[in-house]
Amino acid sequence: MTKKDLSESDIKEKYITPAVTKAGWDEHTQLGREIFFTDGRIYVKGKITARGKRKFADYILFYKPNVPIAIIEAKDNNHSVKAGIQQALGYASTLDIPFVFSSNGDGFYFHDKTVTSGLIETELLNDEFPSPEQLWEKYKKYKGIETKEVENVVSTDYFLDGSGRSPRYYQQIAINRTIEAVAKKQDRILLVMATGTGKTYTAFQIIYRLWKSGAKKRILFLADRTSLIDQTARGDFRHFKDAMTIIKHKNIDTAYNVYLALY
Repeated sequence: MTKKDLSESDIKEKYITPAVTKAGWDEHTQLGREIFFTDGRIYVKGKITARGKRKFADYILFYKPNVPIAIIEAKDNNHSVKAGIQQALGYASTLDIPFVFSSNGDGFYFHDKTVTSGLIETELLNDEFPSPEQLWEKYKKYKGIETKEVENVVSTDYFLDGSGRSPRYYQQIAINRTIEAVAKKQDRILLVMATGTGKTYTAFQIIYRLWKSGAKKRILFLADRTSLIDQTARGDFRHFKDAMTIIKHKNIDTAYNVYLALY
């Protein structure tokens, strides 16, 4: 049996995954395989609704959990090494990922969105796949993460409750971009999200990471109804435990870090 006879799954198992892990990517914490990131478009025809095909990436590489920096699209060896690059670029645009790879097992075709001069696309041998540190250094320059202080804030872990829950891709993008902006001392930031897209959970992760990193000592969360404040305190924000309080009758106890109040 030759490489041409192998399925895409075999190519991933025998060539792509070994090349990535050999470069230093941890298979358990940094290497995500066959990750679905959309539920599929909803189509409506009269009173009939149907959901379209879900999108998934063959590989997403994370420098830290929920901080994706690279995507790999795999093809079997009857395709060229760059056959999956356009598909991968589409996924990368949706997921806000700068490093894009395609592979058929012979090597990697690398599209680097961070390049400002020179070749944007290059071919790599299997043993030339970049390490996490190499891509992270390029990522930091691309994102303008210029100081250790900013890097510490940006790389602060998300809150994980052990349930396996993690942000949806658009929440992840919103959280990461907001954290980057705050870390770089942007004073005014407007984050707009539609009803039902998880604004409270997104806000919780932003606040948690800013608090844990030490970037912000006190944070105020405002809502327009008492019921929303109570719901927030009992929901995602309950994980703040003794660090959180609800402001009542305009009495503010400065011993807390996270404050909930009406405006």
